[in-house]
Amino acid sequence: MTVEQTETADICRVVVNDEEQYSIWPDGREIPAGWREEGFVGPRARCLEHIDSVWTDMRPLSLRRAMAGEAR
Repeated sequence: MTVEQTETADICRVVVNDEEQYSIWPDGREIPAGWREEGFVGPRARCLEHIDSVWTDMRPLSLRRAMAGEAR
């Protein structure tokens, strides 16, 4: 299989959960409960690059909110 064939066969969607944690999911498969589409679709490597660029704070949303409350 060529790199091009691998990339097109390996199309994924970027998904995010309620804690604003990101992951990838194979395109065409039902997204699991608790996750929703983020909007980016492409080859696996591109999806991972996208996640690297948008998921800059790895802390779950609930922790970020709790820490923000403590800072007040």
